Amino acid sequence: MAGPAFRAAAVRVRVPATSANLGPGFDALGLALGLYDDVVVRVADSGLHIDIAGEGSETLPRDEQHLLVRSLRTAFDLLGGQPRGLEIVCANRIPHGRGLGSSSAAICAGIVAARAVTIGAEAKLDDTALLELATEIEGHPDNVAACLLGGFTLSWMEGGAARAIRMDPADSIVPVVFVPGKPVLTETARGLLPRTVPHVDAAANAGRAALLVEALTRRPELLLPATEDRLHQEYRAPAMPESAALVERLRSEGVPAVISGAGPTVMALADAGTADKVEALAGTGWAANRLLLDQQGASVLPLSTPSDF
Repeated sequence: MAGPAFRAAAVRVRVPATSANLGPGFDALGLALGLYDDVVVRVADSGLHIDIAGEGSETLPRDEQHLLVRSLRTAFDLLGGQPRGLEIVCANRIPHGRGLGSSSAAICAGIVAARAVTIGAEAKLDDTALLELATEIEGHPDNVAACLLGGFTLSWMEGGAARAIRMDPADSIVPVVFVPGKPVLTETARGLLPRTVPHVDAAANAGRAALLVEALTRRPELLLPATEDRLHQEYRAPAMPESAALVERLRSEGVPAVISGAGPTVMALADAGTADKVEALAGTGWAANRLLLDQQGASVLPLSTPSDF
């Protein structure tokens, strides 16, 4: 049986950074941010060649162990077969190991690029299947849902399959991320979580997560109470004490602040009138970045000039 046919031209995929949990929405809520990795993939006659610029350029593997390559391979298998060779160029801007969804970005870039470079792939790998595949590779859907769909996402598992809905975050929200110099492994952060939590804490988080949907989409003035968490941030604080202290300091100033994903990045949800003040509150030791909200999610873009990379 003949394998798939591939496009001769290269494809370019752009994927956003993401922040998961957003306080109380543990493993369910995600927000796409205006900070991007770009990947160009071309089917070649043979071999595997990877160029990496930016984040991870000195540490990431340039072989089959690269998460992007593994995701490409997984998607190609699902689509019916592997190309003879691959040429890949990565321009990485999302910090690694900081709770901003760098692994989800690599996964989503890989599977979206595989679909884009394979002729007729949409029939086998539609958007629902993309989410399911990305979740299978990542292990949970919160970051990959936001990365694929953009905006503000709510994701869950149903019958072993990932599902997600996308909502429009309020235009007035200005995310400010505070990125520390050292990473924290997601496995380390997850390892600090207890197997059980008090019922009163679970009930409180359920209410706050529900409130957060309203606050993020229609009533940003409720973001401070809506981002209160009792389920994971306190337990993870020993792995990132400076981040926990910064969250507490920002919240004491009335700023809705959370640990981004598994940390150690801290994200504040400001607005245009307060973003400058919020940026100045962190002090030294943090790279403060005011970001836009991403509304598009993973996108296939026209090839651009080398200056974009």
